Amino acid sequence: MTLEEIRHVLGWCAVINLGLLVWWAFFILVARDWTYRMHRRFYRISEEAFDTIHYAGIGLFKIVVLVFNVVPYLALRIVG
Repeated sequence: MTLEEIRHVLGWCAVINLGLLVWWAFFILVARDWTYRMHRRFYRISEEAFDTIHYAGIGLFKIVVLVFNVVPYLALRIVG
């Protein structure tokens, strides 16, 4: 693969992953109660634990997307 192809792949990966991140955060902010009820059907979980798990997950996912998709994409844009 050329650097151009790798840059395109990283760019699309970043777009898709950032879209998933926005969708997840929006869904938790807008439909939190419904999402909690759906999770409650399968798992015994308190509302505090639910919030902690989702906000920690969103934060971790954001860091992973930035480190493994956005930063390498920007580095390849600068180099190439």
